[in-house]
Amino acid sequence: MSFTLHHPQIAAGDHKGYMEYALEQARLSPPAPTKFCVGAVLVDAEKNEILSTGYSMELTGDRPSDPGNTHAEQCCLIKAAEQHHVPEDQLALVLPKETVLYTTMEPCSRRLSGNRTCVDRILKLKDVVRAVYVGIREPETFIAENTGRKMLEGAGVKVEVVEGMQQRILEVATAGH
Repeated sequence: MSFTLHHPQIAAGDHKGYMEYALEQARLSPPAPTKFCVGAVLVDAEKNEILSTGYSMELTGDRPSDPGNTHAEQCCLIKAAEQHHVPEDQLALVLPKETVLYTTMEPCSRRLSGNRTCVDRILKLKDVVRAVYVGIREPETFIAENTGRKMLEGAGVKVEVVEGMQQRILEVATAGH
């Protein structure tokens, strides 16, 4: 059975609007003391079209390739790959050349679970995902220092903080702590 998701209409370049939608996704994540509730939205910037969304733990147990604690960006990319009927490692071949990722929290550069990091997943797409907009830096609750932003920028991916929502994002992210 297939169905079409209905995403809100957000004006082109409205980074706060897309971050609000990512925050809506984060609210869908089940709160827990051992993780953050994060939301992500993948956008075709040229067509101003939402390609995929994801939130922390959305696909946990659903995918044998990535068992355990699934991060928002990871879920967003897995779902985009499934929509195009390609493995995630071939997603760069089918995504638009001006793809942008919005995520409520800076992508992880280290995973305690052993899963691939979100930074690694984004770097594999750096030819098409050239910009990542984040709501907040990752608090040092689980990982002492997240170097995600530095790694992405070092590889030529623009990382920009969407200002003005930090407190709301942090409240959602730390639900259950």
